[in-house]
Formats: sequence, C-alpha cells, structure tokens
Amino acid sequence: MTKSASLTRVAIAYASALAVAVAWLALGPSTGSILWDGLVADLLATLVIFGFSRFHHNSSFYDAYWSVVPPLLAGWWWSQSPEANDTRAALVMLVIVVWAVRLTANWVYAFPGLHHEDWRYPLLRDKAGKAEALADLGGIHVVPTIQVFLGCLPVYVAVTRQGRDVGWLDAVAVVVGLGAVLLTFVADLQMYRFARTRQPGQAMDQGLWAWSRHPNYFGEWAFWFALALFGVAASPGDAWWLFVGALAMLAMLQGASIPMMEERSLERRPAYQDVIDRVPRFVPRPARRTT
Repeated sequence: MTKSASLTRVAIAYASALAVAVAWLALGPSTGSILWDGLVADLLATLVIFGFSRFHHNSSFYDAYWSVVPPLLAGWWWSQSPEANDTRAALVMLVIVVWAVRLTANWVYAFPGLHHEDWRYPLLRDKAGKAEALADLGGIHVVPTIQVFLGCLPVYVAVTRQGRDVGWLDAVAVVVGLGAVLLTFVADLQMYRFARTRQPGQAMDQGLWAWSRHPNYFGEWAFWFALALFGVAASPGDAWWLFVGALAMLAMLQGASIPMMEERSLERRPAYQDVIDRVPRFVPRPARRTT
C-alpha cells in the first residue's frame, strides 16, 4: 500500500474517532464534569482507533493519537468554560498547537505506510502470548491515552479557571514549551540528516546528540513540564498534583522508552556502547571525557 493510500486510511480512522467522541459529548449522558466527559470521549475515540488497528493488523494507527488529541481536548475544555482566563488559555493553546503540528508533521514525514509497524508493538504483543489482543488494547492504546490525559490535567486547570492574573510563570511556561518544541525539531532534523549518510554500525553522537543520547525525549518531556507550569500559574494551591502528568511521562521515558531504544541500538550498532560511556543519558550537558 502506498504512503498516500495509507495516510488516507489513517485519516478516515481519526475522522471516525472524532465523530464518535463528538457524538458522545453532544448526545451521551454527562458525568457532571467536563474533565471526566473529556476522558470518556477520549477513551471512546481510542477504542475506535484500536478497531482500525486490529482490522489492519497494524497498531501504528495509534501513533499520531499522542499529538492529535491534546489540542482537541484543550480547545473543547476552553469552549465550555466562560469563566476562563482567555489570555492564559490562548497562550496554552499556542504552545499545544505548535507542539501538535510539529509532532504530527514529523510523524507524517517519517511514516512509510501501513506496510510498516513500529518495531516495539510486535514485541509487546509477542510477550503477551495468548493475551496479545489485551496487550494491544491496554499497553499500546489505552495506557498511552491515559498517560496523555494525565499530562493534560494542568491544561484543564489553565483553560477552565479564571485563576491568577497572567504573570511571569506563564511567560516561563511559554518559553519552556516553545523551546522544547524547537529542541525536538532540531534533534529530529539532525537525526534524519545523519541517517541519510551514516556508515553501517555508526552511532549518532553529533549536534544535540553529543550532549544527550535522547535529546528528542528530553524535549518531549520538557513540553509536558511546561504544561504543568501553566497549571501552577493558574492555581498555585494545586501545584502538589499538577506535575503528576510530567512525572508519569518521565517515568515512561526512563523506565520503558529509553531502555528499549538503547537495547535495540546496542543490538544493531555495538559502537553505541561508546556513546553510552561518554554522552549523558537524558538531560543535555557536555559529554564526559574518556581516557
């Protein structure tokens, strides 16, 4: 199947998921809270994408969900909140939309078509054995949806409440958020350029990748941290729980994503061990000197 045909099918899947979510929000019973209404709609949309994944035997249908849903959730919450601080909400939406457009465009650029599936998904299903369908539903679709929803909790606070006046912490959140998007953009661009010219077995340790083995992941986490800052700016008294999403993202990256990527890199490129020995794992900083 060609890339254009594959993208058309993915677009149909997401249009169907959006239609189900909108229908639920318009016609379904309310939970009494737009926060939880949003979660129910989010999970229903996830189930639609899961159905397309199973029908096509390809869980990469879900890949773009990570970046498509946050601006939709944020926009809907804002639209239902006449008491919101519109200036802060607009700043939050600016950061989220820039992030979403960048990440979704990056996915479209790198997506070869539905003949390809993210290499991690078959591994997860194979490990589950006879429960592979459950692993597909839970581990590949529902858990990431909940993860993103947790990351959006401070967005809910920032776009639905009047909160404090817009101030310096909002400015910091904008700078951190847009800076995070720029960091991931540059890191991905450098990796694409390296991949076109690298020699067999060569490991990336140039540009931002000389300062961090995973600068793209650090930038992604910094984006979610910026959203938490927006929530704290709106409601400082809730700071104790507004970072739960950013912490969950950090745990996922450090406990799952990075270990899987590094194990695969070592299997395919033994020279990557030298990068591990020299280059910091996550937070960008100068590489260690080797003797």
